[in-house]
Amino acid sequence: MGDQSLGWKIPERIGRVEELAYNLWWSWHTEARELFRNLNYVLWRIAGHNPVKQLRETSPERLQQLAADSQFLALYDAVMARFDVEVLAEKTWFETQYPGMLKGPVAYFSMEFAIHNSLPIYAGGLGILAGDTCKEAGDIGMPFVAVGFMYPQGYFRQHISPAGEQEEVYRQLDFDEAPIRRVLGSDGSRVLAKVPLGEKTVSLAAWLVKVGRVDLYLLDTDVPDNAPQQQQLSARLYVADPEMRLQQELVLGMGGVRVLRALGIHPAVWHANEGHTAFMTLERVREYVEKGMPFEEAAQKVRLSTIFTTHTPVPAGQDVFEAGLVAEYLSDCFSSLGIDRRECLRLGEVPESEGRWFNMAALALRMSEQRYGVSRVHGAVARRMWHVLWPDIRENDAVPINYITNGIHIPSWIASEMRELYDKYLGVDWLERHDDPSTWKKVLDIPDGELWDARRILRHKLIDGVDELAQKAWANNDVEPHQLVGIGALLHPEVLTVGFVRRFAEYKRPTLLFRDIQRLKQIVRDPFRPVQIVFAGKSHPADHASKELVKRVFSLGMDRDFMGRIAFLEDYDMHMARYLVHGVDVWLNTPRRLHEACGTSGMKAVLNGVLHMSVPDGWWEEGYDGANGWAIGDVVKPATSEEEDRADAESIYRILERDIVPLFYTRDRQGIPHGWVRMVKESIRTLSPRFSTRRMMKEYIECSLGPVCRAQLR
Repeated sequence: MGDQSLGWKIPERIGRVEELAYNLWWSWHTEARELFRNLNYVLWRIAGHNPVKQLRETSPERLQQLAADSQFLALYDAVMARFDVEVLAEKTWFETQYPGMLKGPVAYFSMEFAIHNSLPIYAGGLGILAGDTCKEAGDIGMPFVAVGFMYPQGYFRQHISPAGEQEEVYRQLDFDEAPIRRVLGSDGSRVLAKVPLGEKTVSLAAWLVKVGRVDLYLLDTDVPDNAPQQQQLSARLYVADPEMRLQQELVLGMGGVRVLRALGIHPAVWHANEGHTAFMTLERVREYVEKGMPFEEAAQKVRLSTIFTTHTPVPAGQDVFEAGLVAEYLSDCFSSLGIDRRECLRLGEVPESEGRWFNMAALALRMSEQRYGVSRVHGAVARRMWHVLWPDIRENDAVPINYITNGIHIPSWIASEMRELYDKYLGVDWLERHDDPSTWKKVLDIPDGELWDARRILRHKLIDGVDELAQKAWANNDVEPHQLVGIGALLHPEVLTVGFVRRFAEYKRPTLLFRDIQRLKQIVRDPFRPVQIVFAGKSHPADHASKELVKRVFSLGMDRDFMGRIAFLEDYDMHMARYLVHGVDVWLNTPRRLHEACGTSGMKAVLNGVLHMSVPDGWWEEGYDGANGWAIGDVVKPATSEEEDRADAESIYRILERDIVPLFYTRDRQGIPHGWVRMVKESIRTLSPRFSTRRMMKEYIECSLGPVCRAQLR
């Protein structure tokens, strides 16, 4: 399964369409997506925009017909020519700008990767960032290899019950219909490596995902060599059971290194994306110790080639395991590391744990040369939070944790309507220079009417998509009649639309809008200037408090006094995300201060002409300038959570009533809100170049990768 060739039925003239289908490069290239739409549009829709599934279901007769169609062949040839230049050509931007910097690839380890909805092995922001990083690394030609897990049951599919409760549904991935290929060893075997877990050993296979120039290897424990319980280790993402979670992280970190070695891949730099992956540092230390190097020397050598990104701004968000449990599973490693049990456990210790707990982020921080947070605010928070690991340093600012603010992969997240506008007014080559602020000055030249027309089309597409989901749910008997209002059946395409779209967690305060329900009802029910609010997001299956927030939002959506203008869209994923970041008018973000590490979803919305309204935390603290969106409340954190909630709710209502609603509905005789459009232009101009993965990766090269490479030469 998963690597059966389609070549038998694809005519030679268009034979490389299979190669294209198995490389997710197509997912961020307009012409490539158009090629698959032209192949068979009905199957394209039915397949969920998955060309592997589409090709499997396309008849040989249809493929023969296309192989003789001059229009299709012209598009096919153009797409493959571009594919060859961007994916297969030897000369790249990175090699031109940094010749000889890397003697091998960067190995990027992450618990999850979100590349496209046809491969649903992600939960949220961490995976989206990892996927965008892979895409941009390939775009600029940086030598890069990624390592994660194959989760055939993914995270979970969300269903809202008639009572408004989140239900988790797990569906098995059909490997034959996914853009993945089996990886085989030199002997033809699927098993590539073995990892000791205490007294047992786990065998590892892998799947290959092509992401442009980047190879993403997904580890898999579902092989006959393993016991049934071990086969399930890689089945689901973010399991609640701590022991299974620890086993997953040991397999990912240590097993990921061993799989790369088995494939003959020799990274020059190793990147741990969040603490889940930190065990890869111990495996690399073990390699050096087995060659005769003392532990401290080996550990220092590993540090010099390791980069760590922390994404979690609160101690409670770190992965922490019982020290005794970690010792049990690492028992086979102590002698091969050249240290005793106590010394090993100390690597993951923080002072307040008193030796009882093993902290994965602490291990990663101790075992890396370059460490950084994901926004300016988060960098400061991380330095303060982890000062305890550097007790000899007096000032927080001197703690060796820097920051590189996250960005988004612009080709992946831009709507076709906005891209056409940018092609027309920024120049057809604007994507090649999209991290240059001067490129975006020409946004001001876009006629207000054209920009407003594009925004209206995108809002209509969103509401049409919501209607389609409601119809499908009704036809499939997935909803009760009273639920239709709560899932958006009464939303209107011409009404000002606010989106609250993110993982549901208490610190994100999804119910803050409802603090003064009567005031909110007055805002949304205005007969001449109505407002509608769309919610979407999942709660972790074990987070019962956050699941109650989902239930409350959904229940309020069915309150007749809201007139159907509050909706909760179930089963938020990448496909739905595109409709939302393209189609809402205002992107709302309400985390408690200093709890949002970055928050890249708002960047995607801004790119598409959506205005941002957020607490000044994460990236918005850097992006907001007073004229490109709205800041909720003050930068300074109120003394108590109650005061913070009260002040921020009041700020939201005031901004809606005095700023957003009047600006949106003040129109000229052609129905164009010029003041609103001017603000949209200012938002796009000031924010799009700064918060892209192109800028992020260039900063990464200069501030993190470069120092690591130089340190290895010393």
